[in-house]
Amino acid sequence: MGFARTCSVALVGVEGVVVEVQADLEPGVAAFTLVGLPDKSLTESRDRVRAAMVNSGAEWPQKKLTVGLSPASVPKAGSGFDLAVACAVLGAAERIDPRVLADVVMIGELGLDGRVRPVRGILPAVLAAADAGYEQVVVPECAAAEASLVPGISVLGVRSLRQLIAVLTDEPVPEEDPDEQGRPDPLLAGLRVPGAGAATGMHSVGAAQHDHGHDLADVVGQISARTAVEVAAAGGHHLFLEGPPGAGKTMLAERLPGILPPLGRQESLEVTAVHSVAGLLPPGKPLIDLAPYCAPHHSATMQALVGGGPGVARPGAVSLAHRGVLFLDEAPEFSSHALDALRQPLEAGHVVIARSAGVVRFPAKFLMVLAANPCPCGRFSQRDSLCECPPSAVRRYQVRLSGPLLDRVDLRVEVDPVTRSELTRGARGEPTATVADRVRAARERATARLAGTPWRTNSEVPGRELRGRWHAAAGALDEAERNLERGVLTARGLDRVLRVAWTVADLVGHDRPDACDVALALQLRTGVPRGVPMTIGTPA
Repeated sequence: MGFARTCSVALVGVEGVVVEVQADLEPGVAAFTLVGLPDKSLTESRDRVRAAMVNSGAEWPQKKLTVGLSPASVPKAGSGFDLAVACAVLGAAERIDPRVLADVVMIGELGLDGRVRPVRGILPAVLAAADAGYEQVVVPECAAAEASLVPGISVLGVRSLRQLIAVLTDEPVPEEDPDEQGRPDPLLAGLRVPGAGAATGMHSVGAAQHDHGHDLADVVGQISARTAVEVAAAGGHHLFLEGPPGAGKTMLAERLPGILPPLGRQESLEVTAVHSVAGLLPPGKPLIDLAPYCAPHHSATMQALVGGGPGVARPGAVSLAHRGVLFLDEAPEFSSHALDALRQPLEAGHVVIARSAGVVRFPAKFLMVLAANPCPCGRFSQRDSLCECPPSAVRRYQVRLSGPLLDRVDLRVEVDPVTRSELTRGARGEPTATVADRVRAARERATARLAGTPWRTNSEVPGRELRGRWHAAAGALDEAERNLERGVLTARGLDRVLRVAWTVADLVGHDRPDACDVALALQLRTGVPRGVPMTIGTPA
């Protein structure tokens, strides 16, 4: 009779639960029983582990074998338990000293030849192990850099089960087959399956990769829209750009990630954990330290936007854009149900997906940019009559974005067509680097003011706190309060105007918002001219 145990991690969203993998050998008819709420892919580990052990030179025990995954009440999914199951069996068979395995967390899938394959979610799994007090983890060799991001953890990266057995038994480590060197690595193939998961139909990259060759100086004209983009980046405010095709809405949205500050250490770990679970980590870059940019197609389903899907829930676009930018181009073309599902993560900063198997929580604190044409043909305007759409079609098109959703958007800007003089004059606006410096300085002012609070940007501060703890200049809110009385603003809208006014004050260097800062915030919120300049930096 033999018994051994080791540990692995079960992921629920981006949160992990340490699972004790126990193996028990008893005399009897040779059989392999796996218990503890495994899913289909985990149940198949019985065949993978048996073949991997035999092909690694280890003897398969011809006894009654029971492998238990504890706690048994937690559902386990995926193939990341293979390595722990194999080592527990080897410990029960006394091929490895069971005492060596007891306090080690093992994560990895086994191929039939004994090679260790990477799995999704290495970073959140190692974070969960560290939180539970474990100090040693074994992961696939190609995922060792990702696991090493967690401080205080000793990481052992292995390429094969044979290599791990040698390390745990103090035997000479076998050399890699020279015939395998230089070939394309098939171990990474399972991490990104085309057409699978929440990444279908969307684009998610770090700001550096996306911003290559993109500069705000490329945008011709659009002074008010450029100002709105800068204010959105400085305060984390959601933005709605409305204008005809070709006016520059997409260009502005694509350049927004480039002026966002780099992510802090904790923010980088949060973003990397989400992308690790989704299998979207850039090759050779285990840590995402720049704001992500996610732009799903307007045909994306509700599950693609907020997360979910069959089986194990996967993060959606709102989570892939965590700490970055979610750009919804042609916003009225999205499903109304999918758009209204964004209201909860916009307020809470996370999304909760409830299924019969349990509840999954993904982070979703993002900066949303909506872009839309004014009508189906895109030429509707109060200044001319180029539009050929009937009034009923214009109304139907414009009401596709619900009032409650737009009420959560701080900045609404009309993007006018670029004129011939603007194109031929050749004048360039401020480059991305200049605007990014100003945004970073504004964020530093906000961070200093909000020190000791749970908030980091102006968009996160509740309105009651702004009114009670940080006061605007005397009389600065008079015009905004009159708009509230006339019904132009809701109570939520007034709070959002106040937040934007604080961001404008941070950008221009004011200690607190004055009447001009509030007037600019009102103009950005309502689109109604207030007689104030629409520029913050040097005009083009």
